[in-house]
Amino acid sequence: MSVASLHRDAGFQVRSLFRSLLRQSGQFSNYNFREYARRKTRDSFREHQNVTEERRVQELMQEGLQSLRLLKRQTIISQFYQLDKLVVEGQNAGKETGDHGGIVRQKDTGWD
Repeated sequence: MSVASLHRDAGFQVRSLFRSLLRQSGQFSNYNFREYARRKTRDSFREHQNVTEERRVQELMQEGLQSLRLLKRQTIISQFYQLDKLVVEGQNAGKETGDHGGIVRQKDTGWD
C-alpha cells in the first residue's frame, strides 16, 4: 500500500467515526444532552483537524471510539428516564389523559 492510500483510509475512518458519533448523539431523548453531545463532537473534531502525525491520529481515533462506546451506553440509559419535551423541540408536550388521548397542558405554578 502506498502512503497516499494509507492517508485516504485514515481519512475515511475519521469521517466514519465522526458520522457515527453525530448519529449516536441524536439518539438522546433529552434535548440538552443531545445538543451537548453534538456540539462536543463537532468542537473536538475541529480542534484536531490539522493533526497529521500518524501516532497522534491513532490515539485520537481510540479516544473517539471510547467516546462512541460511552455515548451508546448513555443513550440506552437515557431511554429509561424520559421527561416531557421542551418547547424548542417543537413536539407535543404534556400528559396523555382521558378517552380522547389528547394532550393536557400542565398549569403554571406561578401567581394566578
